[in-house]
Amino acid sequence: MSREFSFAFGLRKIEENNLSVQELQSPSIYRTILIMLLTTTIIGLQVSRLAYLQLLQGKQNREQAENNRIRAITIVSNRGLILDRHGQAFASNRLTRSIYLWPKEQQKEQWKITATKLSQIINIPASQIIQKIEDAINSGERNIQISSEVSRDTFVSLQERAVEFPGVEVRAESTRDYPHGQLASHVIGYLGEVTSEELEANPEYQMGMMTGRLGVEVSANDILAGKWGKHLKEVNGQNREIGSFGKIDPQGGQTIRLTLDMNLQKIAEKALGFREGAVVILDVNTGEVLTMASYPRFNPNLFTKPMSEAQWRSLHGKKQPFLNRALQGYPPGSTFKIVTSAAAMGSGKFSPDSIIQTSDSIYIGGLQFNEHYGGYGPIDFRTALAYSSNTFFYRVGMAIGSEQIAKWAYKLGLGGINLDLLGIPTTYNVLIPTEEDKRKIYNDAWYLGDTVTMAIGQGMVLATPLELAAAAAAIANGGKQVKPHLFADETHTPKMKPVPTGLKPEYVNAIQEGMIDAVDYGTAGSLGDGTIPLTAGKTGTSELIGQKSHSLYVGFGPAEQPKIAIAVIVEHGGYGSVSAVPVAKQVFQGYFSNYSQAKSK
Repeated sequence: MSREFSFAFGLRKIEENNLSVQELQSPSIYRTILIMLLTTTIIGLQVSRLAYLQLLQGKQNREQAENNRIRAITIVSNRGLILDRHGQAFASNRLTRSIYLWPKEQQKEQWKITATKLSQIINIPASQIIQKIEDAINSGERNIQISSEVSRDTFVSLQERAVEFPGVEVRAESTRDYPHGQLASHVIGYLGEVTSEELEANPEYQMGMMTGRLGVEVSANDILAGKWGKHLKEVNGQNREIGSFGKIDPQGGQTIRLTLDMNLQKIAEKALGFREGAVVILDVNTGEVLTMASYPRFNPNLFTKPMSEAQWRSLHGKKQPFLNRALQGYPPGSTFKIVTSAAAMGSGKFSPDSIIQTSDSIYIGGLQFNEHYGGYGPIDFRTALAYSSNTFFYRVGMAIGSEQIAKWAYKLGLGGINLDLLGIPTTYNVLIPTEEDKRKIYNDAWYLGDTVTMAIGQGMVLATPLELAAAAAAIANGGKQVKPHLFADETHTPKMKPVPTGLKPEYVNAIQEGMIDAVDYGTAGSLGDGTIPLTAGKTGTSELIGQKSHSLYVGFGPAEQPKIAIAVIVEHGGYGSVSAVPVAKQVFQGYFSNYSQAKSK
């Protein structure tokens, strides 16, 4: 009995003890399970994050880490200078500060925040900054320029707040500068940032590079541009340089010297004023272009920094400011009578002493062709040029024909034969018409009336002011066709050597005397008032249907031992003596006042 009791009592004790242990162990099990779950979750998150960073974003993070440590900084080369014939700078360089971004140092969403803050400092829309970053990433560029005109205050502000702008860098470099603004802008040209198409076509180009867009800047871009350098820098997370891994110095562009005379260019542009037109001055013996002025002009400095759309529209709202009127074709009017005179005598059908009857008009095919102020009676070439007789040259034209006129126009340098020698790109709309030209353009036959109008520089004839100055130079130098050019190192090369036209000295003398008489007592008489040494010239009035005529003048000076030839056009200026001659006179006054060797002649 007692044994049974003891056994039952013991069994009950064991059960009670087991129950107590289970009750005591239950919270521990839960805690253990919870800890295991938390540990597994944390490890899982870390593994997931590691897999994301290593597998999905590994390449980008490696690049970012490397870029944080080493940066390949491009070093902009100094662009070559563009100088006038005396070494004065039309285009130079000046020190500036530029802002660059490293697109891969931030994610796109982070850049949106940075761009918003940055735009408030540099006054560039955040959307524009983001667009440049996206373009750079798509093109594989490591860094991009977003501003090339950073003020000192902006520079200081960015330096003080560098921690707020990871991936933003300010560099000191040079930018193009045109110290005389609009002066000779059509010849010098301007720069523009390379396009994506240019980057693809030119592997040596880099994003942000500026290339020529007009004039000498584009035609000599390869010479002027030089080569950019590179600097491998080690930087820390705060964009501070902590070391260097080597440097490739940039190679500056070569300097180019032009034939232009800056002082004479200023004189010509001042004389032309705000009238649409052009002035060209050539050295009569070498063909060097001393002046090429055109109005309206533009300021190339506008293109050295970002331009708003409103500024661009405003610039293009003017009357074709990028059009170089010195290289545009115009009906030459009576200035072309120099060519017709050369053709008449050069053909052998007329001599310098030939006398031709003039009248108040002539009739051809039922059409009336008028003289200016009535007939002058029987006159020679010298008098015909002095008074610019129409009927004289009508009869000469009919006698020699259009082919002879065209032949001698080319011999004197017209018809576009030398325009490509200038070395600056432009489109030439010149024409010395033939019967075939008329059939192509108007689908009509050539009539005698076409020859008559051609003889006085009307009808289909088109010549540039540069070519008209070249024709005047050929007469001034004794009958040699000059090759107008702008690059000084070409002046004495075989390519630019003047070519004899074949005009006999007595023929040239007759034309020279007629042009001198035009100034002495003829249509350009205001130039012969004694205020300047005697010069020679020929007026012209280019008639337009339904519009006021263009005013033209060509000439050379001094009359004895000529040095320069000039051509002037004032669009819609009326008679040559009214608008073009006063411009030429002001140019000659400036020339003779400033150039002692010419003044003494």
